[in-house]
Amino acid sequence: MIARYSLTTRLTVFFTLASGLVLVGLGTLVAISIDRHFVELDRDALRDKIHLTREVIGKSTSPQDLKIRLDDVLHSHEGLFVSVFRDRDPLYATPDFQFPEDLIAQTQQARLGVASWKTAEREYRGMSASVTLPGSAEPPLQVWVAVDIAHHKHFMYALIQTLVGYVALATLVAGILGWWAAKNGLAPLRTMRSRAMAITAQRLDERMPTEEFPVEMADLATTLNEMLRRLKEEFDRLSEFSSDLAHELRTPINNLMTQTQVTLSQPRSCGEYQDILASNAEEYQRLARMVADMLFLAKADHGLILPSTEKIAVHDEAQALFDFYEALAEEKQVGLQLIGAAEITGDRLMLRRALSNLLSNAIRYTPPGEQVVVDIQGDVHGTTVDVVNTGPSIDAQMIPRLFDRFFRADKSRKQLDSDGAGLGLSITQAIVHAHRGRISVSSADGRTCFSMYFPSAQNIGKRLTTDA
Repeated sequence: MIARYSLTTRLTVFFTLASGLVLVGLGTLVAISIDRHFVELDRDALRDKIHLTREVIGKSTSPQDLKIRLDDVLHSHEGLFVSVFRDRDPLYATPDFQFPEDLIAQTQQARLGVASWKTAEREYRGMSASVTLPGSAEPPLQVWVAVDIAHHKHFMYALIQTLVGYVALATLVAGILGWWAAKNGLAPLRTMRSRAMAITAQRLDERMPTEEFPVEMADLATTLNEMLRRLKEEFDRLSEFSSDLAHELRTPINNLMTQTQVTLSQPRSCGEYQDILASNAEEYQRLARMVADMLFLAKADHGLILPSTEKIAVHDEAQALFDFYEALAEEKQVGLQLIGAAEITGDRLMLRRALSNLLSNAIRYTPPGEQVVVDIQGDVHGTTVDVVNTGPSIDAQMIPRLFDRFFRADKSRKQLDSDGAGLGLSITQAIVHAHRGRISVSSADGRTCFSMYFPSAQNIGKRLTTDA
């Protein structure tokens, strides 16, 4: 049930209970210590009274003389009670006072320390001792001395009442102070809550003031700020992606609508209708490829494009793509060169698609008379595939965004395939990540290199084990 209450309430309750327990323990310790002190005081007083009684007995010449002397002593010592026994036969007893029979019986068998007992109206503490008369052959006398401890008990009763009242009041004050401390101590959380409530889709740039928070909450605030930063980046990327997607879809749809409306505006011949339908089919193919690419990327985002595991000779796939792009390369007067050989474990079609995207981009931007080089290097750790071309360098500010969807380094260029829509590099990155690899790009001094790294099957297994 306590989980339903606020953190301030729970801290207040816990602090109050802890304070109450500490105060109760302290009060109990004080009461016990004072009571023990009274016992020690009574023990010392009883020893003095026994010593006094022993002196009186030693000076007495007869039982009658003993009675007279003890009466005189008791008359001057109010609250003192004495009984003297010989073999349980009373020689003297304080008038109107009687020691308990069970204590007297126990005294005959073993010497007792300080003993306490109660009557209907009083409470006493007593002590016994054996007294041997000098020069007497008779058995020793058993002396019992007792004092009334009612004044001690009255003091202890008043002390306990005072302690109980103090503990109750102190616990209440501790609870109030605990509530105040918890409320003020948790003020940064309320500040964090108000800041979080102010964050909307249009205000993702809001941040938690970490410098205003205590050390215990500064880490949480820093973590939240980092989360907000990632959310803002993803939201900005999603917003830009949505805008780009709408722009990319709008162009072919507008073309189709315009061309269809113009066609329907007046009668056409059969050949003209066939040409228009053929042109529309190209736009439909572009839309279909764009939708297929977007579906592929959506699956990649959710880890649904798990590649098959087969041995792939990367150099064979690269050579097959060289044969496919040979006509395009000759047309642009670009040479193709393959260096190295290696194998990876993965999906053949996906690897060919990734390599094809990089190779087509390299051929497109390589000046006539230059070469596109595919360099393949492998070892026990993995395989690296570099696609290198010469030509205009990519702006360093644009490199981090090259793999964003629909991003174009040159906003003015138009193509009819999915690569022209700015999805080719995004798809390539998704394929490499699906193979547990990584892709990077460097561009400087007229040389651009896209590098794909695929870890070996053994390293992939180690990574999965580590992640698990």
